[in-house]
Amino acid sequence: MPIEIIEPGLGSTIQDLGRPGYYRYGIPPGGAVDLYSARAANLLVGNDEGAALIESPYLGPKLRATEDTVIAVTGAQMELQVNGAGAPSWEAVPLSAGDVVSFGFLTAGARIYIAVAGGIDVPEVLGSRSTYAIGSFGGFEGRALLAGDVLPTGSGGARPGRSVPEDLRPSFSRSIEVRVVMGLYDYRLSEAGLRAFLDEEWTLSPVADRMGFRYSGPTLEWIEREQPFGAGSDPSNIVDAGYPVGSIQVPGGLEPIILHRDAVSGGGYAMVATVISADMDLVGQSSPGARTRFRAVSLDDALAARRERDDLVDALRAALS
Repeated sequence: MPIEIIEPGLGSTIQDLGRPGYYRYGIPPGGAVDLYSARAANLLVGNDEGAALIESPYLGPKLRATEDTVIAVTGAQMELQVNGAGAPSWEAVPLSAGDVVSFGFLTAGARIYIAVAGGIDVPEVLGSRSTYAIGSFGGFEGRALLAGDVLPTGSGGARPGRSVPEDLRPSFSRSIEVRVVMGLYDYRLSEAGLRAFLDEEWTLSPVADRMGFRYSGPTLEWIEREQPFGAGSDPSNIVDAGYPVGSIQVPGGLEPIILHRDAVSGGGYAMVATVISADMDLVGQSSPGARTRFRAVSLDDALAARRERDDLVDALRAALS
């Protein structure tokens, strides 16, 4: 059990690449909010890219190695320190027993990923070690990490000195463009509402977590209608429907919410658009105050972007093989 939690940071959890296949039962896919950074961290230390690791938003944890091991930190820009001295991120870093890992302030992005050689060895639940805190299962005892937790790790890995090439490291901006495919209920917006959604700038609010990212900006205008039986009185209410991961709902027409990895699987708000899969990591690395514009693309464009993303992951695997 080589990793002891001295300070947990802010909502640090154990995540992997998620548990797809259970959304129809109301269990979201979960997994790392930034899948690319999670893969990179694991590959750096010689793990399978789907091994369990630590995800920490906004504020990094403080850890102690109880045995010799190797770690890698990827994702947001947050200075990595070993025994108080700076150490490189996006690189495999050896630790000796007793070494203390800590972090400086967040300077860009929102979430860091900490991989340990061998992976965090917590039990699988429905095929994944990811924490689903709302359901109180997965990860470490189904909850966020706490001071005093000791995380078991598996065997294998340990490849110090590996580094992700600069051209394969993402950059994080406070002003981003997020591509979306319109629908299923964009027809409920008036022409002016649709223009405002796509042409105006939105600001990420402090309500931004693994379930959803809420944005403030202009008020969206809805087409008036007599609400169908079973729908609520809010102009954006519909008769309940399933929510795709990445879908955007606008309760009350006021603040768009992008549903992310731990979002509920259905409900009664109209989904006006869905973020393409290739841009979900970008959304996940947004921090409160980030300025965002939504750009409509075709389904063919979304599929092409997914292929480009797959090519980037393949290049990462090749660089670290």
